[in-house]
Amino acid sequence: MGANNGKLYGSEGKGSSSISSDISSSTDHTPTRAPKNAAASEGLDSGTRTLSTPSPGLILPSKSSSLSSPALSSNGHETNSSSSSSAPGETVAVVHPQPGTHTRSRQLKSHHLAPIDLLPDHALLQIFSHLPTNQLCRCARVCRRWYNLAWDPRLWSTVRLTGELLHADRAIRVLTHRLCQDTPNVCLTLETVMVNGCKRLTDRGLHVVAQCCPELRRLEVAGCYNISNDAVFEVVSRCPNLEHLNLSGCSKVTCISLTQEASLQLSPLHGQQISIHYLDMTDCFSLEDEGLRTIASHCPRLTHLYLRRCTRLTDEALHHLALHCPSMKELSLSDCRLVGDFGLREVARLEGCLRYLSVAHCTRITDVGMRYVARYSPRLRYLNARGCEGLTDHGLSHLARSCPKLKSLDVGKCPLVSDSGLEQLAMYCQGLRRVSLRACESVTGRGLKALAANCCELQLLNVQDCEVSPEALRFVRRHCRRCIIEHTNPGFY
Repeated sequence: MGANNGKLYGSEGKGSSSISSDISSSTDHTPTRAPKNAAASEGLDSGTRTLSTPSPGLILPSKSSSLSSPALSSNGHETNSSSSSSAPGETVAVVHPQPGTHTRSRQLKSHHLAPIDLLPDHALLQIFSHLPTNQLCRCARVCRRWYNLAWDPRLWSTVRLTGELLHADRAIRVLTHRLCQDTPNVCLTLETVMVNGCKRLTDRGLHVVAQCCPELRRLEVAGCYNISNDAVFEVVSRCPNLEHLNLSGCSKVTCISLTQEASLQLSPLHGQQISIHYLDMTDCFSLEDEGLRTIASHCPRLTHLYLRRCTRLTDEALHHLALHCPSMKELSLSDCRLVGDFGLREVARLEGCLRYLSVAHCTRITDVGMRYVARYSPRLRYLNARGCEGLTDHGLSHLARSCPKLKSLDVGKCPLVSDSGLEQLAMYCQGLRRVSLRACESVTGRGLKALAANCCELQLLNVQDCEVSPEALRFVRRHCRRCIIEHTNPGFY
């Protein structure tokens, strides 16, 4: 019987060790062993228990009604229960008492409880809940109590894996296999999977996630450039509750839809829609107008969309975006250099919803496009127009008059913006908190003084590479005491 029980424990320890070794290759993979004859007791009349991983030969099935062992209740607390009330097949760790009363007394005096072992289960669970996935797997190898606590389903609503050398496919496969033990083939508790920067993640890993995690709500695979359209299709088609998807840096992804056939991508199947609200496709260089058109038609609930450095997109793509996604609140088109004033006119059709807009380094944008944004987006809070060299004081004036709730503005490297535009901002947008004027050659101390005198809530002002006198900077510091001034003027300190 000892040999069989040793085999039982060995299989469980092997599973935990395998998971930990797959997730963290830099960890020592030797399981922790208990000191020889180590035991502790809460009282001389109470049943014995182990506080570290017991020897495999001491793991016995709970068949005898005379044994008493700690068991985990449904709420995660440890209770003492006899084997008659234990579940069938429950494994109990028993340390046999040493012969002789004096020997046992000496052991009780020499072996004390570790301070962490005095904590109740709910306290340990609270501590474990703050650990990343790899550390949680290491904790599962400390002792049997920690093993049971570390695999509590309540701790596994989120999985975070990072590292360029991590074998992400294998780690996901082993983790999902362990989490599916109570509910075969399905991880009902797992809602968030973050595998950022894992270059070895492939479509195989995402296929496992799609098959085993039907309750998935958030998926982040930023920087995993081996992911393709097939894996994304599996995830969005098998995870109906998916709301947050980060594909930044996945350069092979060109489309997100509920159909695999290219000819059917423009018509959602049987009226089905993808429930994604947040989509980040930064640095998806292969994304084109047709792909964004398909995304817009299948994801009409989008509210946050980031398309930074998707250099193949044009104004035509924004037409379909405005047509199918009327609830858009945040939109980033930074470094989409083919987007111009016509595209901003289409974005302006998102009347009343747009709060955040970034068109940094979109050199085709001028005052004409900015006038459309100002007219139809009165609730705009954040605007990044850095590097839009066609923007002048005229466009800034339209923006200031129509968007009085503006909180953050970046017009750095806009050489045609001068003090006149800043005076309009100071007059109509007095709630401004962050302003960047970096490398605005036409800005002088007059415009800064107007901002400081009227925008008392200013918290950040960037005037690097601007010809601004130390006197003007001191005026800003005097009127906006909480403002951080970023400058390159050696005379101001």
